[in-house]
Amino acid sequence: MRTVEDYEAIRRAYFLEGKSIREISRQLKHGRALVRKAITHAKPPGYHLSKPRSKPVLGPYQKRIEALLEESDQMPRKQRYTANKIYQIIKAEGYTGSAGTIHNYVSRQRKKRKRKQLYLPLEFDMGQDAQVDWGEGMVEMAGKRVKVQLFVMRLNYSRARFVIAFPFQKQEAFLAGHIQAFHFFAGVPKRITYDNLKTAVFRIMEGHNREEQQAFKGFRSFYLFESHYCTPRQAHEKGGVENDIGYVQRNFLAPMPRVDTFEELNDYLHGQCQQNLDRRIHGHKQSVRQLWGTEQKHLISLPDSDYEACRTHLVKVNPYSQVVFETNRYSVPTNIREKQLVLRAYPFRIEILAMDAIVAAHLRCFDRQQDVLEPLHYIPLLVQRPGAFEHALPVRRWRKYWPAEFDELLEGLRQRWPDGRGVREFLAIMQLHQEHSHELIHKAVAMAMELGAAHLDGVRLCLHKLQHPDSSAVELDLSNHPELVDVGTQPVNLAQYDHLLGAS
Repeated sequence: MRTVEDYEAIRRAYFLEGKSIREISRQLKHGRALVRKAITHAKPPGYHLSKPRSKPVLGPYQKRIEALLEESDQMPRKQRYTANKIYQIIKAEGYTGSAGTIHNYVSRQRKKRKRKQLYLPLEFDMGQDAQVDWGEGMVEMAGKRVKVQLFVMRLNYSRARFVIAFPFQKQEAFLAGHIQAFHFFAGVPKRITYDNLKTAVFRIMEGHNREEQQAFKGFRSFYLFESHYCTPRQAHEKGGVENDIGYVQRNFLAPMPRVDTFEELNDYLHGQCQQNLDRRIHGHKQSVRQLWGTEQKHLISLPDSDYEACRTHLVKVNPYSQVVFETNRYSVPTNIREKQLVLRAYPFRIEILAMDAIVAAHLRCFDRQQDVLEPLHYIPLLVQRPGAFEHALPVRRWRKYWPAEFDELLEGLRQRWPDGRGVREFLAIMQLHQEHSHELIHKAVAMAMELGAAHLDGVRLCLHKLQHPDSSAVELDLSNHPELVDVGTQPVNLAQYDHLLGAS
């Protein structure tokens, strides 16, 4: 194999020193054919087959394979021939070679047939365009590996990016992701580009026309941005946010975050997004934060209040004072008289309403067939049926995490009033949670027990002292009643008790 240095020596001898081909061949010990080739080419042209290698086994089936590939291109995308299917077809027609040969040949032919995509460099105006998409990531949450759904929005001018994690891609999460992104960017972009997400698009029409979901139409009308949709299977039309998803997966989620809740995870992601604003884009002297600061003035202003990013359902109260949503049962107060209520499902919480008033709120449960119970909802019913106290499921669950002082209070009241009044007194104290926080009730119970007043009135008195620590007794003005001035200060006359006993 002749090297570039050999060609260079031949070309120098011929063009600079004026030597003949015969002389160069004799001095450098190269054949004349090589000398002529070096004079024509500046470097070795490489090895080329003078004619294609013979393929005695595959050769007779090459045209058949190409015909099958042509036929495959006309079929629906998910029903096209695989290399293995083509191998099975031609094997049935007499092919005796290996499957690997067919796989390699089909792969080379498909690369030749694939037309290289060309793209145009794009430039965007300030505040005009943004892109949205979903991605996935793995985190360690509460000691378990959990797959989370990443909502990502990107401003096309400044390249500022925002990401928030949800347990699912449902419509309430889709809308809530927008709202959090709008607050992060301090404004709303005039147009947002999407893939054909089911949470936004109900039906794909001809061209760029889409029949959108009614809930998404209301959301878009509230914030006054325009929606734009990519051509199906043309993800490069929103390539910016596609790249951002990969960036988030490789940088924000590597190494894998260890968190206890989605709230903790999203606080972490929010901090990463803030730090990421300090990066610089190739070709720009300003940082992303500086570009975003300039772009912010061109965004649509945020409305005074946020859109209710939730799904609404009519629900019925069952005999256990619960409503069912996505197989899980959420408690409501037992004194609710309406049998049909309205449930609002937010990404991370559930609200239950009666006549536009919120009567119950719970953290949303992402498991199935679970009872999500608030013990205070059942206190009024337990007051009527104190005999069920020991076996009531809400109370049993509550006792696993309430303070030790509550156990001491309950035991003391039972010893004092063993006929059931002690349990009723305890339940009356627990009802104070409806007016005061759990922390304040805990402090009041501990104070009452320390003062030896472990009962309802004692706890109420301690609550008053905790809420009004600087209050003092008001002195009476007795200037108009001089005869009462000495009351309480005169010496005790015990003889009066003897007189009283004698009179009886």
